[in-house]
Amino acid sequence: MMKKNELCSEVTGSVWKIKKQVGEEILEGDIVMILESMKMEIPVIAEEPGTLIELKVSEEDTVAEGQIVAIVESK
Repeated sequence: MMKKNELCSEVTGSVWKIKKQVGEEILEGDIVMILESMKMEIPVIAEEPGTLIELKVSEEDTVAEGQIVAIVESK
């Protein structure tokens, strides 16, 4: 059975760089994207291996703390 994991922003800031693309296999610990807040780079890290099935933001988008930024489907 497939399980969907929501990756959330830990900070209010902006999307600086998206490192993984939809359809890409990711491993636990992979950096999916990097957020920028107050001149600091904050990585959004996959907590489980799986396939990136949706990006809910684009580079330069503003994000709020707790906002869902990507969805990973795992087995």
